[in-house]
Amino acid sequence: MALDFRAVAHKSWRTIASIQTGVVLLILVVILAAAGTIVLQRPVTEPDEMQRAYSPQALRVLDAVGLTDVFHAWWFLGLMLLVSLCITAASIDRFPNSWRFFSRPYKYPDESFRRASHPQKSLPIADEETGLVAAQRALHSIGFKPERVVRADHFGIFAERHRISEMAVYIVHASLLLIFFGTIVDGLWGWSGTLNLNEGQTSNIVELRDGNTRKLPFAIRCDSAGQENYKDGTPKKWWSKLVVVADGHDVQKKEIVVNDPLLYNGVRFYQASYGPNGNVDKFSLVATPSNGSGEKQEMGLAVNDTVPLDADTTVRFAEFFPDYAIRDGHVYRKSNYLENPAAHLVVTSKLAGKDFDVWIPTLDEVADNSKSPWQFQATDLKMSHFTGLQVSHEPGQWAVWSGVVLLGVGLAFVFYVVHMRFWAVPVCDPKTGRCLLWIGGSANRNRDAFEQRFNDLVASVEEELKTIPGASRSEQVATVVGELKLGN
Repeated sequence: MALDFRAVAHKSWRTIASIQTGVVLLILVVILAAAGTIVLQRPVTEPDEMQRAYSPQALRVLDAVGLTDVFHAWWFLGLMLLVSLCITAASIDRFPNSWRFFSRPYKYPDESFRRASHPQKSLPIADEETGLVAAQRALHSIGFKPERVVRADHFGIFAERHRISEMAVYIVHASLLLIFFGTIVDGLWGWSGTLNLNEGQTSNIVELRDGNTRKLPFAIRCDSAGQENYKDGTPKKWWSKLVVVADGHDVQKKEIVVNDPLLYNGVRFYQASYGPNGNVDKFSLVATPSNGSGEKQEMGLAVNDTVPLDADTTVRFAEFFPDYAIRDGHVYRKSNYLENPAAHLVVTSKLAGKDFDVWIPTLDEVADNSKSPWQFQATDLKMSHFTGLQVSHEPGQWAVWSGVVLLGVGLAFVFYVVHMRFWAVPVCDPKTGRCLLWIGGSANRNRDAFEQRFNDLVASVEEELKTIPGASRSEQVATVVGELKLGN
């Protein structure tokens, strides 16, 4: 039974550590993440827009399976956890061999290696020292730092560059793990919601994507908000001047636009929407006595403001409808957009002992305009607006962005940094006394370009051999001294 368990455990480990398994799971993550960019996501998308985009049945299905909040769905977080497990297992399984290759480079090629190596070249030499000196000089000329390798009865030259490139795949693995870790942390402990503020309003209550609310330990005040348009009138950008209020004091101010949020205590406030809130900031009027005996008066009113018209008469701005309709003798609001506005004024006359309902424009079904002791004409209307903020707390973003930077470094090493190795070994036939300088090379990628570099090295060695009739005595002495140091 124990043997069966070990066999199952071994097979499971091999499956998890398999490159094929990791690639398949990574493709699934990419597909589902792409679905999260195609399907409208909550809470970024307004509920009205969601309902316009999808039928009620389709929206219920999308919500049920989590496609309207992909990056917080349990199955997406579970899939990323499984991919992270595969990457970790594959790294653990292959790292010992990679580390041995990295920490103990293969410096002296044996005969079997030399036979199978590509590219390679053999050049005739007068003696071993002549070949070694020529190889050293040629490698120096192309920017390498060759070293002499001493074996029991043989010598060789070894040079390499960018050995770190062999470990680049683990840099990429680490970057992916950081990105997935940050995403999982955000999915489990992060939150996002919306906060709509009227100009001048202060609030610390965020409406979360699941319909609940969250109370912030500080408040946000919107001092003003606005919209800039292109010449043709289409919106160019929205902006909001926000103030962070903590313990009754203004601690931070910033004007935000769509891609420049306010960040405070790990909470980000993004500009998401802007528009009229259906309320009047200032309603400018000219009032004229109905009997024509008094003087005109100019005034500016906000809703519920009351001003005197004469000693016996006052007017109160009772209510405003940006888009009105009349049904069964009642006025009601259709929307907050300034499409079909109507203002309700209440004129109170002590002399008449009654109130008069004045509507602008005149609504015959409900208005007392003709009976009012004062008549009114609208001159200007300034609406107040709201700013729509997307609020998010993403504690894993440091890991995500660190992973993105590390991924860029790793991919740069993978694609642009090549581990190149060169060997030069004198090979002499003891029977004939004929000596050849065997030159070999290896690169972990971009083999075609490396072959050209190898050919350049061989040509350089040939040129050096022409200038060295035999090893100079000083070079021979240096060689002997080097061998003695290596022996010690």
